[in-house]
Amino acid sequence: MSDTRKEQERAELHRTIWNMANDLRGSVDGWDFKQYVLGMLFYRYISENITSYINKDEWEAGKKDFDYAKLSDEEAEQAREDLVKTKGFFMLPSELFENVRARASEDENLNETLERIFHNIEDSAKGTESEDNFKGLFDDLDVNSNKLGNTVAKRNEKLVKLLNSVGEMNLGDYKDNTIDAFGDAYEYLMGMYASNAGKSGGEYYTPQEVSELLTHLTLVGKTEVNKVYDPACGSGSLLLKFAKILGKENVRLGFYGQEINITTYNLCRINMFLHDIDYDKFDIALGDTLTDPKHWDDEPFEAIVTNPPYSVKWKGDRDPILINDPRFSPAGVLAPKSKADLAFVMHCLSWLAPNGTAAIVCFPGVLYRGGAEKKIRQYLVDNNYIDCIIQLPDNLFFGTSIATCIMVLKKSKSENSTLFIDASKEFIKVTNSNKLTQKNINNILKTYKERKSIEYVSKLVPNSDIAKQDYNLSVSTYVEQEDTREKIDIVALNAEIEKIVAREQVLREEIDKIIAEIEVGK
Repeated sequence: MSDTRKEQERAELHRTIWNMANDLRGSVDGWDFKQYVLGMLFYRYISENITSYINKDEWEAGKKDFDYAKLSDEEAEQAREDLVKTKGFFMLPSELFENVRARASEDENLNETLERIFHNIEDSAKGTESEDNFKGLFDDLDVNSNKLGNTVAKRNEKLVKLLNSVGEMNLGDYKDNTIDAFGDAYEYLMGMYASNAGKSGGEYYTPQEVSELLTHLTLVGKTEVNKVYDPACGSGSLLLKFAKILGKENVRLGFYGQEINITTYNLCRINMFLHDIDYDKFDIALGDTLTDPKHWDDEPFEAIVTNPPYSVKWKGDRDPILINDPRFSPAGVLAPKSKADLAFVMHCLSWLAPNGTAAIVCFPGVLYRGGAEKKIRQYLVDNNYIDCIIQLPDNLFFGTSIATCIMVLKKSKSENSTLFIDASKEFIKVTNSNKLTQKNINNILKTYKERKSIEYVSKLVPNSDIAKQDYNLSVSTYVEQEDTREKIDIVALNAEIEKIVAREQVLREEIDKIIAEIEVGK
């Protein structure tokens, strides 16, 4: 399919979603309502996914007219065990999105029908390898919530609208292989709601361009990786950039992440399915990564990308066990209780493979504050773990205008120095926020790969010089800002002013003459 046609389809899809969200939202707050739209999108996706999978097998076997959606539940039941093994779940034909949608307006108990179906889908995975990936997936799609309406009839009316709107989305046909339209619809919805939700949006969503830059930074010189990991994965957009950039088959052992917020955790697992990542290729866990990390058996990771929460509170030295935790103990000190930022950095470093790269979004304070944070920076610099610090433009993220940085970590560096890049001018203005273009991303990556000092742009600094600067890692300490103010020659300026004053006098005299002549002629 041509890029132009793909872009047209994408624009059309975005328009449909925008109209649907505005039409359906009403009394439901946008950020809450996104769960209903995304949940219904997921329901449609797995219905089409399983139907397409079964149909393809039958068509290849010569049964060209076969359609799973038209089969009776009794006939379909025979395939349950086999499908749970291969797809991780099972759905009866009567439970498929298209069949429920066709009957929805006549179904007075639509809320109960949907609740039963969602329960059955989760149940089909119980006791199997895919149980954790399906458990609680529909929890946030509460079909009995007052948010949808005060009465069952009103709620069902909204649910019919929701089914029809999601059903009308042009998401391409499996046969055309434009399955990424589901993932694209998800990303667009998340971005749309995040930008409208201000601060709460920023906690869940990293703009696509920043995700792309982080991903490329960890992939320099690589066409495949073993595993990718995000310790604060939100809805999974950073992890899924690897599938987009490398191709999911080139993330050989899969996608790993942990998320503390249960709603976002559910959205992340849904997002994996919507991007066609099979249940055995992702492991997303729920919980607090700093105090209860869930992937001890899966580390180390070759690629780590994350945009952890900014200055979040944590137990720190209130919990005496944490200083003995192998992730934090090497620095000899814990990140402050009120600012866990560098605890996330230490966690990433600990779980990074010797041949791997971690790219972490950091807020500026962690680069220059004193106390425990300075001691952690000293540990990172003295052991040569910091590969690069990149200063980003301000106003890139939803919900904050602060100029963030990216810290790139490596365990196997070839020289004892750190690269500093000032990318604060690499952006274009879009309405009230700034955005990285493909050209901006390419410029930053080129500077990162070349690893040399360029006036006003980058500086390769020996780690001994960073020690002399008291372990300050702010880019502005090492990369001089270009002075774009115009230089003014005072002598020339005074001479110019004298000329103007003299010329002004001549003009006055000429005007006086003209007035005098007019007066005489009267």
